[in-house]
Amino acid sequence: MAKAKKAKHVVPVQPHKFTKRFSLVDVVIQKEKKFLYFIAFSFILAGVVYPYPSIAMWVGFAFAAYSAIANDSIQTIGTFIVANEDKEWYWQWLFMGLIFLGTVAYSWYVFNGDVSYQRLSTPGLDEAPESFVYLQLASPIVLLLLTRFRIPVSTTFMLLNVFTASSGTIFGMIGKSLSGYAVAFVSALIIYLLLTKVIKRFIKGKAHISWTVAQWLISGFLWYIWLAQDLANVAVYLPRHLSIIQFAVFAGFIFILLGFLFFMRGEKIQHIISEKSEVRDVRSAAIIDLVYAVILYYFKEVNNLPMSTTWVFVGLLAGRELGMHIQSHDKSKKYVKTFRLIGKDILSVTIGLVISVILAVAINPVMQQEIIDFMFK
Repeated sequence: MAKAKKAKHVVPVQPHKFTKRFSLVDVVIQKEKKFLYFIAFSFILAGVVYPYPSIAMWVGFAFAAYSAIANDSIQTIGTFIVANEDKEWYWQWLFMGLIFLGTVAYSWYVFNGDVSYQRLSTPGLDEAPESFVYLQLASPIVLLLLTRFRIPVSTTFMLLNVFTASSGTIFGMIGKSLSGYAVAFVSALIIYLLLTKVIKRFIKGKAHISWTVAQWLISGFLWYIWLAQDLANVAVYLPRHLSIIQFAVFAGFIFILLGFLFFMRGEKIQHIISEKSEVRDVRSAAIIDLVYAVILYYFKEVNNLPMSTTWVFVGLLAGRELGMHIQSHDKSKKYVKTFRLIGKDILSVTIGLVISVILAVAINPVMQQEIIDFMFK
């Protein structure tokens, strides 16, 4: 009887690491194909229109409006959207949209056509651009890319630094933003160290309707404070004093844009909020927004120098996460995860800062000369 042949042991071929990476890239490209086509078209459009200032300023404004509000939506309407997932998007849009219209109309009327609450009166930003370079229009497109891939960079640094003619203004904005991060981190850490147990008692069971009302009012106040701080990031492309027609275009475009964002339930970057502890509860969201609004209001009153509200918000979330973790007394929870979240957010905003400074230096010959003078003194 013939002996049965032994089956050869076939060793499965392990896919190469690089193959896996390329496969992942292919998946991302296929998934985001339409968006990447839009980005490519935007870069081409920026290249076509930048030599024509009267057209370029509105194209730049449109890109900046979407990229700034989409990226910064996590700070203001992010917790609002998450905590009100059961509410219709159009009621949320009308509420925040009307606050936006009232806020910009007040600034436009009181400050003689200036919609930035005089944030652009800072030396180096006080004059509207009479001509544009390509990178100034490309900067908000880069910001759109970073937003799409969930990186919460500072729109203040990304959009204002490419226009400022003074390195002193850049360093002033960085210093104010870093102090904002520190104040927010320490404030949130202290509040949640002292009040975590009390807060957890509040957020047990179903929230009373009064909490929903309070959260809407607090979110509305925060939205107003944020607009007063960050509208400069969008208005920097436009004349410093808008005519009534220019104002109508400015306000109408952003109002419609807000409707789109609420319809989409925030941008991709919304996960920065969703991954944090207990933010879906309307009571917890109200507390976060109140602390953030008070801190922003304080820095708004300090001076007119623009600052990164993203750094303040990241500091707030970091202090909150650490405070809640320390008070959890849960041995199974490791600090590694908490510090990883904090570090990831810091890395993201630092990337934005580095990119913005590189763009600012690449665009501005005055700053290039300052760096040369500093290096060869």
